[in-house]
Amino acid sequence: MRTHLRHDAMAYAEKLPDIGADLSTRRASLDIAAGRLDLTVHTRMAPAERAWRELEADPWNSLHQGYEWCRAWVETHGNPLAIVEGRLNGEIAFLLPLEIERHFLVRSAQFIASAFTNFNSGLFSAAFREIAADIPGRELELLLATALGDHADLLSLTNVPFAWRGQRHPLAGLPSIRNQNASFQLPLAPTMEETIAPLNAKSRRKKYRAQVRKLEAAGGFDHMRPVPLSEQKALLECFFRQKAARFAAGGLPNVFQAAETQAFFHMLLEHDRGADDVPLELHAIRLKGEYDGKIAAITGLSRKGDHVICQFGSIDDSLMAEASPGELLFWLVIERSALNGATLFDFGIGDQDYKRRWCTIETAHHDILLPLRPAGHLAAMTHRGVTRTKTLIKGNPHLYALIQRLRAQGGTTAAAKPED
Repeated sequence: MRTHLRHDAMAYAEKLPDIGADLSTRRASLDIAAGRLDLTVHTRMAPAERAWRELEADPWNSLHQGYEWCRAWVETHGNPLAIVEGRLNGEIAFLLPLEIERHFLVRSAQFIASAFTNFNSGLFSAAFREIAADIPGRELELLLATALGDHADLLSLTNVPFAWRGQRHPLAGLPSIRNQNASFQLPLAPTMEETIAPLNAKSRRKKYRAQVRKLEAAGGFDHMRPVPLSEQKALLECFFRQKAARFAAGGLPNVFQAAETQAFFHMLLEHDRGADDVPLELHAIRLKGEYDGKIAAITGLSRKGDHVICQFGSIDDSLMAEASPGELLFWLVIERSALNGATLFDFGIGDQDYKRRWCTIETAHHDILLPLRPAGHLAAMTHRGVTRTKTLIKGNPHLYALIQRLRAQGGTTAAAKPED
C-alpha cells in the first residue's frame, strides 16, 4: 500500500518538473518568481514550535491555529499530525497545523480541532501574504499534493475567510466552495455608546435597562469572570450541564459530550497566562435573591490582540428567562471588550437572528477541498454536494425559517460547533 502512495505522489511531481520531493523526509520544493519554496511535513508539533510561535504573533493569523490551542487538542485527542512548514528562501513563510482524520475510508488532512473553530486562516508571514497571489494555483496544488500525498487522501480546510482585514488569503487560488455559513462581527469603539451607535442604539439601551430592572427586582445579579482556575473549571462544568440539558430537550446530539472534548476545553483554561491574549475565558450571569448563586447564562470568549471571538454560550431556561440573561451577558462582555481595547467582537460562524441584530459585518467563509489521491476526489464531490444542498435550504426563506424555529424550540443558543 505504501508503494502506491509514493507512486501517486511522484506522479504529481512528474507533471511539474520544478517540483522535487524526497518523501522519505516528507519534503517538497518549488521554484517561484520570489525564489525557492520548500515544504516540510512534521508529524509532531515540537520541531515546528519555534516557527509556529513566530507566526502566531502576527495579528492577521487566527488564534485557532495558535500553538496552545492546537496543543490542547492534540494532547486530548491524539490524531496523527501533518504539520506543513513552508519556507521561502530559507525564511519561514507559512505553517498549516493539520491533523489526519479518517471518515469511512478517506483520510482527511484538516486544521487541528476543526470541529470547534469559528475562523481558520492557517499561519502566514506578512511577506508571504504579499507574494502568494503570484504563485500559480495549479503549481501550489501540485506542491501540496506532493508533500501531503503520503499522509492523506484529501486536504480539507474549512471555515476559511478569503478576504480578511483587507488582505486576500494566500490559499484562495486552491479549489474551494463557499461555505453555507458566514461569520458575523461587530466593530468596537472605545465606549459602549459609540459601539452601538451604528445599531438601533435607542432600542438597545431600552432593552438593556429593562433586562437589568427585571433582574434587580428579583434580587439582582453579578457579572462574573472567575480568575482562580478551580472556579473557572467549575463554571465550565456548569456550561456542560446546561448545554447537555438544552440538547436533550431538543432531541439533538450533544457535541460537547465526549470526554476528550471536555478535557480539551479544560486544558484551554489552564493555558490562560493572565495576559490580554487568552485561549478561553468564561463569563456568566450569577443571580442573587430568590435564585441566589444560580447561573443563568454562560459564554466562553477567546482573545488575540484586538480580536475577541465568542466560542460558545448557554442559558438555563428555568432562571429568569423573561429577563433574557443570555442577551444581557452579550451586552456586558461586548462592553468589557470595548473598554479593554478590543476593536472587533466576533460572534463566529453560523447565521442566527441575534448575531444579525448585533453585527454590522458579515464575512464569507470558504472550504478548500484539494484531492491528494483518487479517494479524495469522491470525498470532495460529496462535500460540495452537501454544502450546495445546505446553501439551497438557506436560500429558501420559508424552509430556512421553519428550520430555525425548530432549532429555537429545541433550545440551541450560541455553540462552538458551527451551525449547519
